[in-house]
Parts: sequence; structure tokens; C-alpha cells
Amino acid sequence: MTDLRTEQVGAPAPDWLTALAEAGSRMPVPPLLRPPASGGRRAAVLILFGAGPAGPEVLLIQRNDGLRRHSGQPAFPGGSFEDGDSTPEECAVREAVEETGVDPAGIDPVGRLPELYIRHSGFRVAPVLAWWRSPSPVRAADAGEVASAAAVPVAELADPANRVRVEVAGRGAAGPGFRAGGMLVWGFTAGVVDELLRLGGWERPWRSAATEVVTLVPPGSAIP
Repeated sequence: MTDLRTEQVGAPAPDWLTALAEAGSRMPVPPLLRPPASGGRRAAVLILFGAGPAGPEVLLIQRNDGLRRHSGQPAFPGGSFEDGDSTPEECAVREAVEETGVDPAGIDPVGRLPELYIRHSGFRVAPVLAWWRSPSPVRAADAGEVASAAAVPVAELADPANRVRVEVAGRGAAGPGFRAGGMLVWGFTAGVVDELLRLGGWERPWRSAATEVVTLVPPGSAIP
């Protein structure tokens, strides 16, 4: 795994991140995540990497319970395009600022993953990779939607001891999950994290067949 403890605050995006962005731009999109030819609501998320005391970190939020979409889920900061958003980068950074209070002056976008589609909510999501050149404090700035925000060490996400399989009642097969940063990361976000660990060379062997399976039952038995 790349060790970022030698990275300097204020330095440009490191080579490992530009290489990850390049590899990510060409990653294959699974059939279930391929956008339809038309339709869907445009959205963007910010996958913000920075240097932490234990190596690379990535910014995640925990959404509040009771939301109409993605209730209670850990996620990358992000949301729907609004008037004035001309690019996914503008949308992703704006949403991150609104949700976490992060200082946009310290964020340098470096690339995008292919557009992905979340079928149960109809979002066409552009994942934007960025470098946290000058880290700033983060918090649950939008208390109506966000319960917490934290920079989670990539080492925690990559640790096989923190890997689980998560199934949502009524949705069938289990998908990847991670216990990290005091959260259970699952769903769309966990799928993207799983692919980034592989592309970044951070993935470590783990025995999926013997891994704990966590079954989630959405509040009120309504699938978000």
C-alpha cells in the first residue's frame, strides 16, 4: 500500500492518485451499474483522498435515518445537479461543501470514474476523484441529511478483518461491505470502494466464503 505519511500538505496530487484516476477512467462497469441510454437524474459524488497519519484517507459521510433516498447509508459526499453546476466536478465539490463544511480551496479534482447508475433511485452518478491538498475540518454541516463526516483510513478499508458481506432484505445476493471509521459501509459506496482498492493496489487477500454476512432490514421494511 502507498504510504502517504511523507506527503506534504499543499503538495500537488501524488503520482499514485493520478495513476488511480487514469486506471479508474477505464474500469469496466458491471451490467447492473450501466446507465440506460436515456433517462435518470444527473448526480455526482466526491471521492476525496488526502494524507493522514496512517497513510491515505478518504472522506465519507453517514446519512441520517428517515431520508427518502439512501436513508442511513454511509456515502461519498454528493448529490443531484443543481442550477449553476456545469460539470460533475462543480456539483461534487459544491455538495461536499454543503454536507461536510470542507474548504473547497483545498480540493483539486484529478479525474472521474465512468458514469454509474443506481437503479432503485434513478441517479446517473459521476464519481469525481480529487486530492485533498489542504485538509480542513469536516462535520455534519447539513444536519437535515448528514449525521457525521470523517476521513477514513484506506488501511482500515483494506484490512481483511474489516471486510463483510452485506445483504439487504428483499434484494437478493450479498455485496461487499466494510467496517471502518465507526461505520458499516455497504451498497453503492462499498462497491466503488471495493473497485478502488483493487485498482490502487491496496486490496489484500480475504476469504469471502468465510466472511461474516450482515443482513440489513430498511426501516419500516421499505427498501431505500
